[in-house]
Amino acid sequence: MYVKKEFTFDAAHYLEKYHGKCERLHGHTYRLAITVKGEPDSEGMIMDFIELKEIVKEKVLSVLDHSCLNDIIPQPTTENVVLWIKERLEPVIKEKDCSLSEIQLWEGPGSSIILKLERI
Repeated sequence: MYVKKEFTFDAAHYLEKYHGKCERLHGHTYRLAITVKGEPDSEGMIMDFIELKEIVKEKVLSVLDHSCLNDIIPQPTTENVVLWIKERLEPVIKEKDCSLSEIQLWEGPGSSIILKLERI
């Protein structure tokens, strides 16, 4: 079974190794979806939504929200931001007897990156 929770945060960035408009400082309202895989526990839950929210808030949102991503992540493309999020969340999720299944990050309403962490 899977648990999925969505979040939003605002951040700015610029892409030094890119040639075009995005090489200049600009901002986005990002939408983030975290999907966790596991088996229901004795309470009938894979992971409490509140617990997942607190983990993401502490490990990701508290760092990225209203930041300049370049201060945190080198060349902060959406792909690199997703990999950074994975590194922050994966160990904590494993401690909860679950696994991180998928991370999806939208850089705006129509553009997203999906990182699937499960073998098919």
